[in-house]
Amino acid sequence: MKFDKEQREALNKLKSGKILCGGVGSGKSRTALAYYFVKECEGEFEPEYKPMKKPKDLYIITTAKKRDEREWDNELAEFILTRNNDISIYPTKIVIDSWNNIGKYTDVENSFFIFDEQRLVGSGAWVKAFFKITDSSVYYRRNHNNHWILLSATPGDTWSDYIPVFVANKFYKNPTDFQVRHCVYERFSKYPRIKMYIGEKTLMAYRDALLVDIHMEKKTIRHCENVIVDYNQLIFKDAAKRRWNIFQDKPMKQVSELYSTLRRIVNENDNRVDALYDLYSKHKKIIVFYNFDYELELISKMCQDMGIEYSEWNGHQHQQIPDSDSWIYLVQYAAGSEGWNCVITDTIVFYSLSYSYKMTEQAMGRIDRRNTDYIDLYYYFLMTNSWIDKAIKKDLDRKKNFNEKRHFSTAFA
Repeated sequence: MKFDKEQREALNKLKSGKILCGGVGSGKSRTALAYYFVKECEGEFEPEYKPMKKPKDLYIITTAKKRDEREWDNELAEFILTRNNDISIYPTKIVIDSWNNIGKYTDVENSFFIFDEQRLVGSGAWVKAFFKITDSSVYYRRNHNNHWILLSATPGDTWSDYIPVFVANKFYKNPTDFQVRHCVYERFSKYPRIKMYIGEKTLMAYRDALLVDIHMEKKTIRHCENVIVDYNQLIFKDAAKRRWNIFQDKPMKQVSELYSTLRRIVNENDNRVDALYDLYSKHKKIIVFYNFDYELELISKMCQDMGIEYSEWNGHQHQQIPDSDSWIYLVQYAAGSEGWNCVITDTIVFYSLSYSYKMTEQAMGRIDRRNTDYIDLYYYFLMTNSWIDKAIKKDLDRKKNFNEKRHFSTAFA
């Protein structure tokens, strides 16, 4: 088994309750399993394999795509571990399931959990189930005696993103305790909106105490190119000026409707499809990320008309990458920007821009892996010279998320 120096250093720093943080393709899964095998169950895999002395049940909560494609099973095999009890050399139970099903495991005791890909944001059902599993908040402490670590390439954009993990580590009694001590809210907002955080030195100390980084020296080189395509400027300007939804033939009353309408005007133009075909002619194997169903319809029609083999991963279809010499793999951002990888191509095309920097970075990481044979990786961002595309791309380049209301308040002031 190949275990890099950076992964060994991270393994030595890991403890239950910490966040293993590394870029996409850095080997977080393997390092997490090594921690479970060596630190939690007292096994050895270097310099030679020695079975676990104190095996315990293992639960891996991951993305649905990663579960369905059995990526974790390949990592488990490196440690002679399997979910198949009929052939396992250990009496332990190993469960791999998606975040949607995390609530099924709130009564599990004396086990080890790996929470793969950060999903613990807000105060919804997933966070509540996480609190129960980890005996976290004062509302849920039941002495389950579970140990756990969390894996994430991008652990948090704001301090609020860290609330579940801070509570789980007993830094705060519950989320309300964090909010009272650190959050200052806007006075006249219609809904609770954080204006600023106080006590940030304490928050930084807590964060630094929990993060364990895998420092990876990348051999890959990313080549990013903005591909400028045309759009109907007259229709765009008229819709923006009159606030008229040309697709539903009615006035627009919400900022979100204005931006979605303008984005559709620039995204649906045939020039964008032509640009994608030109890139396919050069690269032959392309992953395409898109946002909206109307984009999927245009791209799939092009593939059908031109005889291009393609498959989809989105909320409707869960198809695999074609097994051929040339193909297009259509992936919807929200459904497939993380939790899988592909090392048989060097090219990703962003058919339209995502509002999320984190989602864009995760998407780029699908081909930027340790085990890729490619040195040069190519990323093409299809965009127009419209102010909406340029504003989104500007924020992404600054490693920030694009916010419609914030942009509207300044652009249309």
